[in-house]
Amino acid sequence: MSSTVPPDRAAVVAMLAAFGQRAAEQVPDSLGSLELTWLTAEFEQRYGIELELSDEQFAAVRTVDDAVAVLRAAVLATAPAGPGGSAASGADAVPAGVARS
Repeated sequence: MSSTVPPDRAAVVAMLAAFGQRAAEQVPDSLGSLELTWLTAEFEQRYGIELELSDEQFAAVRTVDDAVAVLRAAVLATAPAGPGGSAASGADAVPAGVARS
């Protein structure tokens, strides 16, 4: 499923809840490397956006809010140009760690 609506915190928590088949309320705010790896793969599949995070960028994502910020930036960077001729972050702007699929 491809979508251009950036994920919010609730969407990211829902993706994480599917990991381990738990309720959203059981998802902790801090993320382990296994959860982050799984979330990255789930996000790439769901949104069709390849994240190419450096080790430093990957290590900087420690909480759900950190993940939301990275994933929202990835979606916004690949959004099609609007009527003014540019995407939300610039016509060809793609933040570090994001590759267009």
